[in-house]
Amino acid sequence: MKATFEKTFTIGNDLTVNRMGYGAMRITGDGIWGPPKDREEAIRVLKRAVELGINFIDTADSYGPHISEELIAEALHPYTKGLIIATKGGLTRTGPNQWPINSHPDHLTKALEGSLKRLKLDKIDLYQLHRVDPKVPFEDTMNFLKQAQQNGLIKHIGLSEVSVEEVKKAQDFVEIVSVQNMYSVDNRKWESVLEYCEDNNMAFIPWYPLNAGNVKALEKLGKIAQKHNATAHQVALSWLLHHSPNILLIPGTSSVKHLEENFKAKDISLSEEDIVELEELQTTEITK
Repeated sequence: MKATFEKTFTIGNDLTVNRMGYGAMRITGDGIWGPPKDREEAIRVLKRAVELGINFIDTADSYGPHISEELIAEALHPYTKGLIIATKGGLTRTGPNQWPINSHPDHLTKALEGSLKRLKLDKIDLYQLHRVDPKVPFEDTMNFLKQAQQNGLIKHIGLSEVSVEEVKKAQDFVEIVSVQNMYSVDNRKWESVLEYCEDNNMAFIPWYPLNAGNVKALEKLGKIAQKHNATAHQVALSWLLHHSPNILLIPGTSSVKHLEENFKAKDISLSEEDIVELEELQTTEITK
């Protein structure tokens, strides 16, 4: 018996996207810092993503910083109808692999203005708070997002790396339509958040979806992959699509070949037996 899954998801009840999207973090330099080693390949990746039918691209002002957003506009503007570009604000960059949090309204004001300018947009369809800042009153950050939305600069608001309690707290201020948390077949720390998203029709966007830090996971993924003439990573992505209809995938890469390989994961139909085996994998928690 084959398990089936929905091909699309509607964000905020009005933005319907294909569930296989693209994460644009990797089209930058080492440490997500500076320009990519191969700028032309990065441009080709973005264009190929749209050619394949991907209409949900996730980025952030901190990727580069700024580089990812600039490349997206260079490659794809003017944007095709229905292409949704989600971006994030709330992190600053002090060097390669360094991500200090800053969700103060003063910083977010500059971050949002910069994203709009770089992406050549009048309004961000989905603007996500990259991290909750423990040094800034939560209501100050939420009130900024609420005001930006009322001013027409943001259509929908999402959160990243948050608990169910934090999502509920944010909903006292604004409507939350998506959550982006670390999640994979072998790292299900945020399962409760995914379940909350399912219950409330919010998109759940897993980052680091190919964790592969669990040897047991790799062995089981490889075994199932052989049955489907696929790779372990393709099976890991396919499992996410099967696991919840609210999951939007955003695997990232700087290679057209790898992009096309990831994209094929949507065509894998896992059996009920495959899914049961994968569901049995133990959770691996990773700190970052």
